[in-house]
Amino acid sequence: MIILMAGLPGCGKTTLARALAARTGGIVLNKDEVRAVLFPPGEIEFSTAQDDFCMKVLLEVAEYLAGKDPTRKIFLDGRPFSRRYQLEEAIRVAEALRQPWRILNCHCSEATAKERLQQPDHLAANRDFQLYLKVRDTFEPIDHPHISIDTDRPLADSIDRALPALEDQFR
Repeated sequence: MIILMAGLPGCGKTTLARALAARTGGIVLNKDEVRAVLFPPGEIEFSTAQDDFCMKVLLEVAEYLAGKDPTRKIFLDGRPFSRRYQLEEAIRVAEALRQPWRILNCHCSEATAKERLQQPDHLAANRDFQLYLKVRDTFEPIDHPHISIDTDRPLADSIDRALPALEDQFR
């Protein structure tokens, strides 16, 4: 199963993805981690082109992992999936692999996101409140079935909300 972690910067996608992967024996593939490995520091650019390239690599890795173990849950993280084409590309890959897919759309209050974005040591150096506002103002509606998760609530509540969606029969 391919799980797309959607939502604005600072909304808790990575925290939730890691917790769900730990609970389900899944794996988290994170765009920012892939970028940090693929590109030397002087070549990192937080551009759409580089983001798209890193996601293509992530999708190739997802394809490889799903081929080895079709029952594994693969969480795609590190991208807000704020554009329809980003969702469409990942869904196309999942369907080509005959893998079920889910979209977990994480959201929280603006105040919570602002506080989370002040945490140091994130791989994406451009991850700040200005990025949050930019992505928020251009976020395209998610037209596919998705599960909305309020990450202002305790992590355990978010996990409980998400787990039923990760069952193969859900939808």
